[in-house]
Amino acid sequence: MRVACLISGGKDSLYALYLARENEIKYLITISPKNKESWMFHFPCIELTKLQAEALNLKHIFKEIEGRKEEEMEELKMAINDIKNEVEGLVSGVIKSNYQKERIEKICKELGLKSITPLWGKNPEDVVKEEIESGFEIIITGVFCEGLDKSWIGKKLDLSVLEELKELNKKYGINVAGEGGEFETLVLDCPLFQKKIEILESEKFWDGKTNSGYLIVKDARLISK
Repeated sequence: MRVACLISGGKDSLYALYLARENEIKYLITISPKNKESWMFHFPCIELTKLQAEALNLKHIFKEIEGRKEEEMEELKMAINDIKNEVEGLVSGVIKSNYQKERIEKICKELGLKSITPLWGKNPEDVVKEEIESGFEIIITGVFCEGLDKSWIGKKLDLSVLEELKELNKKYGINVAGEGGEFETLVLDCPLFQKKIEILESEKFWDGKTNSGYLIVKDARLISK
């Protein structure tokens, strides 16, 4: 099946692509919201999806949107509409969010596409463990909930950090996959990348009032693996 894959740069969308690799992947689609509180799309390090697309050697549609609730789905639909005659399905990394799944499925139905969700219904802890053990190099690029402080920004997500997240889940109810918006991630490398991303210059933005923050990457490049 010819498919397009929604990618945010984070672990779940790239892992969904990885699991859907038996299909013919024609396009990557990234939606970049101007609104940092978008209900559907994340924003930290979103520009680095361009390097990921280059590392994957795939065509990439990068669309900036306002990111207003509900309106953003129409903007996503417009981006997909341009290629709907070239693909038969749309891959997304949704795990348990009915809010996201229902809206993506609605767009697919309207455009005559199959919604493909390889991670749907899986245990979030199992998903993160699979991603790490499959060779995904992941860093945390944004934190937005109680229990996660500035020190988490830029931290590599490995099995020991997964154990920390499991403890925070017990204490604060944090979704260990971050699907509730607790944190955002960036994939620097995975088995499908022909090259890996190296961050050359970055800084952490932290808002003391909301106790949240994110990574700002000023310079990055692809390097040989």
